Amino acid sequence: MSVHPTASHDAESPFVRTVLSVLERTEYRFCESGEDLEAIYRLRYDSYLSAGMVREDAARMVTDQFDDLPNAFRYGIYYDGILVSTIRLHYVDASMPVSPSSEVFDDVLAPRIKAGESFVDPSRFAAAAEWSRTLRVLPYVTLRLAVLACKYFTPTYCLTAIKEEHSAFYQRIFRSVPATDARNYPGLTVPVHLLQSKCSENMENTIERFPFFRSTAFERRMLFERPKNGELAPLTILPTAKYQKRAA
Repeated sequence: MSVHPTASHDAESPFVRTVLSVLERTEYRFCESGEDLEAIYRLRYDSYLSAGMVREDAARMVTDQFDDLPNAFRYGIYYDGILVSTIRLHYVDASMPVSPSSEVFDDVLAPRIKAGESFVDPSRFAAAAEWSRTLRVLPYVTLRLAVLACKYFTPTYCLTAIKEEHSAFYQRIFRSVPATDARNYPGLTVPVHLLQSKCSENMENTIERFPFFRSTAFERRMLFERPKNGELAPLTILPTAKYQKRAA
């Protein structure tokens, strides 16, 4: 998280141009089974082990009970056809109240879910170490999926359960604020802090400040609309930020 852009309305700023140029060579892949899932689980393990967040394990994969929930969306981010990062998203509301954050912070979030609030809950963000060094904007390309999820599902808040040292990044980019104290997170060796960003107040401003978060309704449907009647999910989805003068 070492890239520190200056917020700008200028879509042609050097920082924005850099992210857009990376997006032109990026594909998002919705991962449901087989080799795709094994690849992102291995990437999680390698990334977390390198960061000291998990202990060595012979399986060399990181997965949990939240991966196969019906409200889970697992993605691989591919740059020039190479898997460089991954992220998982859950959409949480009263009809499907389970996600990593809603379990770890159950005493805080359960009453709010019952009261009608909803959440996009990103988790399992992991990046290949060598590509994190080469593609310094990789966090923005990856977390763009969380922004698109907020546009698609229109939740009350976007949550972030992270290590404390990453808090400043989310506060700066998404205007996230602390929701409660730090907690132990299943499978990790470090505690996590829960941040939240109120979507009605912050999301459009975030997209305006950082134009690479723009998207078309078509892209969002391809990413988050579940296939029906035996339809197959698209293999890859191409980012559409470069085509948008304003968020659709």
